[in-house]
Amino acid sequence: MTELLHNPLIATVLIFTLIALGEWVSIVTKARVPMLLTAMVGFLILSWTGIFPEDIMDRSQFALLGSILIGPAIVHMGTLIPLTVLKSQYKAVIIGLSGIIISGILVLSVVTFVFNYETAVAGIGPISGGVVALLITQEKLTEIGLSTIIVVPALIVAFQGVLGMPLALNFMRRYAAKMIKGIDDGTFVPMNGNALKQPLDQQKQGPLRSSPTIKLFLVFVVGAIGVILGEITGVHYSLWCLGLGILSVKIGLLENESLNKANSFTLTMIGIIFVVIGTMADVTPQQVLDNLPAILTILLLGTFGIALGGFIGSKLVKWHPYKGMPVALTALFGFPGDYILCEEVSRSVARNEKEEKMIFDELLTPMLIGGFTTVTVASVIIAGILIQTL
Repeated sequence: MTELLHNPLIATVLIFTLIALGEWVSIVTKARVPMLLTAMVGFLILSWTGIFPEDIMDRSQFALLGSILIGPAIVHMGTLIPLTVLKSQYKAVIIGLSGIIISGILVLSVVTFVFNYETAVAGIGPISGGVVALLITQEKLTEIGLSTIIVVPALIVAFQGVLGMPLALNFMRRYAAKMIKGIDDGTFVPMNGNALKQPLDQQKQGPLRSSPTIKLFLVFVVGAIGVILGEITGVHYSLWCLGLGILSVKIGLLENESLNKANSFTLTMIGIIFVVIGTMADVTPQQVLDNLPAILTILLLGTFGIALGGFIGSKLVKWHPYKGMPVALTALFGFPGDYILCEEVSRSVARNEKEEKMIFDELLTPMLIGGFTTVTVASVIIAGILIQTL
């Protein structure tokens, strides 16, 4: 049996089983239990109990493909957002920033008082973002010899989605139900207006442009350009990929929903989910127990602060809190969690395909913008500044 687990396909199927189980649980529970949550918790349990070998993710090798697909997936995200809608998304930016500012103030003040300043700083960047903030924090902690708390940011990133995703899902479901009521009584006005109803891709295409292989190649090319620009400029490649995705649709290089048109979206998402689950691979029960008090304090305070900031920001920009608070909470899970939650909510609440698309379109754009504001930009800035104070 051990020899079988060395086979990359078998290792991949075992991990894929958790994702499929999570998808089934999400469908059965009408998105009350997110797929990503089930998959991550299941992976931890099976790893801790020894059912999965410690290096099963390395044996699978599928996460390597997933890491390559992150750039093209972000380009695809850019092709989902009409420019006319982007102009109105300053409200999502305000809400996202409000969440991490309030969260940062709470964590820095309370955790410094209860534990110490170093632990507070170790948690602030990761709780307001993700992997990049984690890497910045861990690198500095290693440099200055604070190895005793180096596991704190890793565990924050590993478990922040466990709190953030169900909370955001609850608010999104409530807002979707409010949308359904508005659709029934004729009072609901879609945020995207007619932007998504334009027949952008209706024109007849030549054989080259209609080829899924060519379409996928172009997405990869744009993603590669984004990575190159990230290396040259120092601006994170995800921002370049998102911007280039938007621009590529504008100039006609890519189509709307580019990976869907290339028949590659599902495989891309599965590959990226492998990467997300892989971040849990090095977490051990003893690490959790040793740092549990600080981790729980940062997670609870951070989550509360982000939700409170999202509520305040929603009131400032005159959005319903059920719509705005999930935007702030994207700091706890980012992509692909935000996309997955939008899919799950629209699928579970809608009564037909038309309503499903309306709900998805209404939720997706502010969630993506909120995620990029917090996870990609603000968390990196916060981590980079605060870690220098140690």
